[in-house]
Parts: sequence; structure tokens; C-alpha cells
Amino acid sequence: MANQGGPRRSLSITTSSLQRKRSMDISERGLDVGRRSLSISRSPRGFTGGERTVKRLRLSKALTVPATTTIYEACKRMASRKVAALLLTDSNEMLCGILTDKDIATRVISQEVNVEETPVSKVMTRNPVFVLSETLAVEALQKMVLGKFRHLPVVENGEVIALLDIAKCLYDAIARMERAAEKGKAIAAAVEGVEKSWGTNTSVPNTFIETLRDRMFKPSLSTIIPDDTKVLKVSPTDTVLTVAKKMVEFQSSCAVVMIEDKLRGIFTSKDILMRVVAENLSPSETTVEQ
Repeated sequence: MANQGGPRRSLSITTSSLQRKRSMDISERGLDVGRRSLSISRSPRGFTGGERTVKRLRLSKALTVPATTTIYEACKRMASRKVAALLLTDSNEMLCGILTDKDIATRVISQEVNVEETPVSKVMTRNPVFVLSETLAVEALQKMVLGKFRHLPVVENGEVIALLDIAKCLYDAIARMERAAEKGKAIAAAVEGVEKSWGTNTSVPNTFIETLRDRMFKPSLSTIIPDDTKVLKVSPTDTVLTVAKKMVEFQSSCAVVMIEDKLRGIFTSKDILMRVVAENLSPSETTVEQ
């Protein structure tokens, strides 16, 4: 059995399964790997990325604990390491699940689970999706966005070597966008040249150019936020338990704190993990403002 700070040897999955993954097509449902399976989902068709791989993202070693660890102890360990997720191992030190701050908010606090007596195995996400270390960073980001999760175990040579946070991929994507923007300056100059060539009396070409300019160089948040997006709003006097239940209802991991229609702050599932559960505070008696 692994010790509480992590297994004595690297987490493992079946190497032969990884070899098969490289030599055969993977079904849309993913490939089962290892004794307690992980799933590798196929990258979206037509999606191509850049050159940077997951391994080059300065990965941090994953925090691991046995699946028999209590929720409270797991939360304390996450808080001490300042991480929002950890990996769970079975009696054979095989990866069997993942636990995140969102799981704590929606599966533990909202359901009023006893954190001091319940093992993490009862609330963890089983069979987590993972990526290989040579996977393109942009592909890993796409996988997390489509799967609506923020953490991915990273596997190399059949062993789990790290836990990838979506923020790492976002930083890489932003850097790529900045480089693309530099190249875009030449396009902008070309667009401006076309405008001058067509003159101001040609309405249709000018309309096209304006639309092109707006789409390429002045994107707005409205282009990525759906019209029917619902924002979870709470009061500073709401209890943590109340907010956790609303997070489940809104399928959200964060809430905006309002006072008389004015934004006063934000409250997230990570706050619940770090500031409530890890500090052994009562969710039903602790308010958001506390």
C-alpha cells in the first residue's frame, strides 16, 4: 500500500495497451488501459495543433494518496500542497481515480457527506481520461475543453508522471496566439492596403473588410459566451452548504457574490476545498463572507 504522501514507486498502467494504442485506431469511447482502466479519447477529427508537447509544459509531480484515505485527510493534503486535484491508488498502487475541488463541492458538501469518515473512493471520479507525454499541448487543451474537466494525468512509458492542469495549456495557447498576432500584423497591413485600393465609395468590399477586421483583430467575449449562459449569484450571508447545492443546480464550480446588484467577489469550489473543508469548518454554519 502506498504511503499517504504518495506511492513508493511510480503509478503504472499496462504498457502493452499503450503500444496497441499507437498501432491501432482508438474507438470514440476510448481505450481501457490497466487494471483500473483509464480512457484515452481520440483527438477530434480535423483538429491540428502546434509543436509544443505536454512534456514541455513544466509539469508538476502529481499528489497521490490511497483510495482508502478519508476525504478530510485528502483535502488537508491538497491544501498543504496548494493543488486542486489529486490521484488515487488502489492496493496494488495502480491509478484508480482522481479527486478534484469540484468533486468536493458537488459530491461531498452539497450531499452533506461526512468528510471525516468517508473514504475518497466513494466520491472520486473513476477511470479518468489521460494523455501521453508526447501529446501536443493544444490537443490536451481541446480534450479538457470538450470533456469539461480541468485536470489530466500524464503518462510516459506506461507510468503516470504528472497531473496536467488546464492552466498550463491555456498559458501555452495564449503564447501561441501572441505569436500569431505578430504574424497578423502583416495581414492587417494587407487589409489596410486593400481598403485604400478599393476606396471609400465601394460599400460591399468595405463591409467585407470591416467584418474581416472585426473577426480577426477585435474579437469580443460575446463570441465565446452563449446567449443562454446562467450566472450563479449568491449573497455573502448564504451558507457554504447553500452555495454548494446551487453549484450542483447550475452545474457550475463558481459563484459571483452580490450585494444589491453590485459585484463584491467570487466564491469557487477551490475556496470550499481550501478554506472550509481543509480548515474543518461546518458548511452549514459557515457563510460565504467568512
